[in-house]
Amino acid sequence: MRITLSDLTVDFDHLDPGRLLDDWRWLIGRSKQPILASAIGDAFLRDEKDGAVYLLDTAAGTCTKVAVDETDFRTLLTEPAWVTEHLAARVIADFLTQGLRLAHGQVYSWQRPPVLGGEYEFQNATTSDISVHFSMTGQIHEQVHDLPPGTPVSEISLHEPD
Repeated sequence: MRITLSDLTVDFDHLDPGRLLDDWRWLIGRSKQPILASAIGDAFLRDEKDGAVYLLDTAAGTCTKVAVDETDFRTLLTEPAWVTEHLAARVIADFLTQGLRLAHGQVYSWQRPPVLGGEYEFQNATTSDISVHFSMTGQIHEQVHDLPPGTPVSEISLHEPD
């Protein structure tokens, strides 16, 4: 199966990019804005302060610098090994092969997030509205980010995105 960049990314032009990541502001701050959303439900963010590009990994709950600026980031998007690793090409290919496809406005998501014990496997995969995915994962990670690894979580409280 041939995977293209359009299979690995999703359009979020129909959404307010400034508000899309509101539930992640506790981690990413106010100066980072989304420039690309991956089909696996992560986001690449440009920092308005210095132009650097970061990867917001919504499964891991991390935000990591991946490029010094948007030009460097666009160059990385032409490198197959980098794209395969950072845009989860093998995972997406597996989802597509097994018939899990995205509708407009959706990303792949985990039914039970890995941070709450869910597995990175097809049986745990689903599709989700982009806004709902970023809102829920941000809220969950905010509530558990200070807990030691392995701490049992008995309750998560979620609010609907605005």
